[in-house]
Amino acid sequence: MSLSSVTILGPGMLGGSVALAAKAAAYQVTLWGRNSERVAAAGTLGLRATTDLITSVAEAELLIFAVPVGVMKELSEQILPHLPSDCLVTDVGSVKSLPHEKIGPLFAEKGISFIGSHPMAGSELTGLAAARANLLQDAACVITNDQEVAIEKVISLEQFWTSLGAKPQRMTALEHDRAVGRISHFPHAMAVLTADAGLKFPDDALLAGGGFRDTSRVASGDPAMWAEIMIENRAALAEALKDGAESLREMLVMVENSDEERLRKYLTKVKTLRDSLS
Repeated sequence: MSLSSVTILGPGMLGGSVALAAKAAAYQVTLWGRNSERVAAAGTLGLRATTDLITSVAEAELLIFAVPVGVMKELSEQILPHLPSDCLVTDVGSVKSLPHEKIGPLFAEKGISFIGSHPMAGSELTGLAAARANLLQDAACVITNDQEVAIEKVISLEQFWTSLGAKPQRMTALEHDRAVGRISHFPHAMAVLTADAGLKFPDDALLAGGGFRDTSRVASGDPAMWAEIMIENRAALAEALKDGAESLREMLVMVENSDEERLRKYLTKVKTLRDSLS
């Protein structure tokens, strides 16, 4: 299955980056958005963009949802009667179980294939102005096929992401949500807590160096988007937060008891884990 025509719903940072990368890889790209100003801005980047939802999907061979999970079902119901029967549908949401539950069955009922995607790329910046064509370069991209779509379509989607520079990896939606709950959503929560506790006395910000700025950077992310993500993946995130809270309690005991030896051993253990990252 060869893909050449791609429609992306959502002109944000990730949707815009996918559009720019796909255009650079010689795909025929259409970017849809509700906001006429964002659509106009996409045009200045050389992208074909429109506010006409139905027209944008009419000839799509690959349709990519780059919108919040909460609006995917509404958009799916609007476009289903107008999608080509052989269109392949995916999304780039930070959680995967909900898209498979909410829109996977809608497409399956009409004989249209839905496979989940999650390119592990982004920043604390938001909006089309933050989009860049090389965002996906060397980024992991999780592929979830809980609807059990034919393997040739999975391979075709993987080839698409590979052509944009990403590195596809197959998982179930549940495996994905558990993993990102710990390596993405939990670190964001900790960055928020770091910024909150560290800036309890705002004048201390004058002393903030690279360490504080690095560990709290993502706390500058869009609060509405992150609140949605945290609630959507609340089960996995809650487990990680409980583990984090237990580690904090243990560290507090070590510090209050001046238990330097135990603290050193704990710091050494975690340093070894962190150093194992390639």
